[in-house]
Amino acid sequence: MVHSIYSNKDIFLRELISNASDALDKLRLESLVNKELEVDTSDLHVQLEIDKDQRTLTVRDNGIGMSHDEVVSLIGTIAKSGTAELLKRLRESPEQQQRAELIGQFGVGFYSTFMVADKVTLVTRKAGESQGTRWESAGEGTYEIESIEDAPQGTSVTLHLKAEDSDDQLFDYTAEWKVREIVKKYSDFIAWPIRLQGAEPAEEGETPAPLNSMKALWARPKSEVAAEEYNEFYKHVSHDWTDPLETIHMRGEGTFEYEALLFIPARAPFDLFMRDGHRGVQLYVKRVFIMDDCEALTPRYLRFVKGVVDAHDLSLNISREILQQDRQIQVVRRRLVKKVLSTLKELPADRYATFWTEFGRALKEGLLDDAENRETLLDLLRLPSTHSADEPTSLREYVERMQDGQSAIYYMTGESRAMVENSPHLEAFLAKGYEVLILTDPVDEVWVEQVSEYDGKQLQSVAKGQVDLGSEEIPAERSEGFAPLLSWLGTALAADVKEVRLSTRLTTSAACIVGDEHDITPTLEKMYRAMGQEMPHTKRILELNPEHSLVTGLRDAFTADPEAPALGETAELLYGMALLAEGGELADPSRFTRLLADRLARSL
Repeated sequence: MVHSIYSNKDIFLRELISNASDALDKLRLESLVNKELEVDTSDLHVQLEIDKDQRTLTVRDNGIGMSHDEVVSLIGTIAKSGTAELLKRLRESPEQQQRAELIGQFGVGFYSTFMVADKVTLVTRKAGESQGTRWESAGEGTYEIESIEDAPQGTSVTLHLKAEDSDDQLFDYTAEWKVREIVKKYSDFIAWPIRLQGAEPAEEGETPAPLNSMKALWARPKSEVAAEEYNEFYKHVSHDWTDPLETIHMRGEGTFEYEALLFIPARAPFDLFMRDGHRGVQLYVKRVFIMDDCEALTPRYLRFVKGVVDAHDLSLNISREILQQDRQIQVVRRRLVKKVLSTLKELPADRYATFWTEFGRALKEGLLDDAENRETLLDLLRLPSTHSADEPTSLREYVERMQDGQSAIYYMTGESRAMVENSPHLEAFLAKGYEVLILTDPVDEVWVEQVSEYDGKQLQSVAKGQVDLGSEEIPAERSEGFAPLLSWLGTALAADVKEVRLSTRLTTSAACIVGDEHDITPTLEKMYRAMGQEMPHTKRILELNPEHSLVTGLRDAFTADPEAPALGETAELLYGMALLAEGGELADPSRFTRLLADRLARSL
C-alpha cells in the first residue's frame, strides 16, 4: 500500500515527528485542564536516536502516550485508518500523481515507515497509567501487541531500516547529515525542540541544541517566510499531500491581538460532506495548543479552511462552550470569514475555477445562514447555465448578458443537467434567447428559497408561478374556448393538481406541471421526507399548450362528447407525461403503461 502512495521516502520522518508534536501538544493541554494528572512538562521534546550498528532510527517523545486500546484502535486496526477504502481508491487511480494525493485524505502517515523499514516497533505508555504497550509489525498484514512494565511515558517508534538503495531513492537514514536535512526541510517550524542523541550540546552540561528553529511560522513576518515553508506547514496541519491553493497570513491588533495562518486547500478532503468531518482550524493561546477543529473560529461552510489561530488574551483552559459565546472570538471569526471570502474573490480565474470545482457545494451552504456575507457569497457563485455547456457563469456575468426587456434571473432546479435542459419548462425561455441557470446540487433547492434577488434583479424559477416573457397574452376568446375543458380536467385530476390552466411557457410540449410562486418543490419535499420530516403533499398546477394538437384534439373531443369514457384515460396520460417530462415519479407506473399500451394498440 505505502509503495503505491509515496514517491518521496523522506516523508516518513516528517510524519513521525508530526505525530510526536501532536502528542506533546495534548500532554501540555491535559496538564493544564486536569490538575490531578501528575506529569513533568518541564522538558517536553522529540528525540531522534540513531544506532548505526543495529541500523535503527528511533523517534521518541515524552508526550501524552497511548493506552493499549488506543494502540489497537489508532495503529493496529486497518479500518480505522481507512486503509481498505484507500486501497479501493488506489485501484481506481492509476496515475502516480493521483495515487500520491490520496495519502493525505486517509491519515495513514504512520504506515509510511514501512517504505524504509523491514520492521517497526512501537513502545508507549499513556500519561497517568502504569502499564505500557509494545506493538510490532513487519508491514505484511499482521502485528504483535503485548502489555509491558517499565515503559517510559510517551511513545517511541523504532525503525529497523532497510539497506540503502540509491536506485530506489532509499537513502541511509542512519546518516546524521540526512536526518538533519530532513528535519530542517520539513519540521523546522515544530514548536517543540527536536534533538538528536549524540549531537553536541551548545555548552557543556546543557541539553543538545535542537535541530529545528521552533519559531512559530504564524508569528514571523510574511517577508521572512518562504513559500516552501508555508507549504510544509500546511501539510503538517492538514495531513494533505499537495501544496495549498492559497495561503492567508494575517495579524489582528488592538484590544484583542491574534495571528492567523490559514490555507485554502487545492483538493477537497474525503470527509468534506460527512457529518463528523473535521473543521480544520486549530486554536492556540500564546503558542500553546488548545484544541483542534475549533468550530467557533469558522462557520461550517468554510470547514475546508485549514490552519491555526493564535490568540493572545484567552484563558488556557477555555472550553468549546465558552468559546462559542466569547465576544472577542466572535470578532475574530467575522474578520477571518471576510478575509477568506475576499481572498477567494481576488484569486485568478483559473485558480478560482479549481477552488469552485472542489468546494463550491460547501460554499453555497453559506447562503443559508450567513446573511452578513450573502452578497459576497452570491458574487462568488459559479453556476451552470444554458449559455455554455462547459463553463459555469457568475451572477454578474449573467446580468450583463440579460436580454432587453428581461427583468428576472431565471433558474431551474433538477437532479441533472440533462433533465433540466430537456424539461418543457425551458421551451419558451430558450425560444426567446433567455439564459436559464441550471441548478442540480441538493443545496440549490434550499438556498434559492432564501435568496430573492441579486443586483436588484429577482431570482425566478421557470417552473413556478406565472411567467411574463413579454409575449402576447392568450386571447380571451381562445381562453373561453378551453374553459369547459380546463374546468373538467381540474375535477378529473383533483387528487393530483389544484388547478389546470393554459400556458405561455410551452412551445412544443403538450403540457407541464408548475408550482405556485411560494410552493415547495417536489425535490425539496422528497429531501425533507428523507430526513424524517413529515411533509404534506403539495398539489401543483397543470399547464396546457393551447397550440399543441393533443390539447386541441382533447378540447374538440370533450366538446363533442363530454361523457366519452376515453377522456378520463387521456387526462391521466396527459398528466403522467407532464410528470415524467420533468423527471417526476408516477404514483402508479403499471396503470400508466397499461393505459398507454391500450391506446397505442387502438391506434394501429
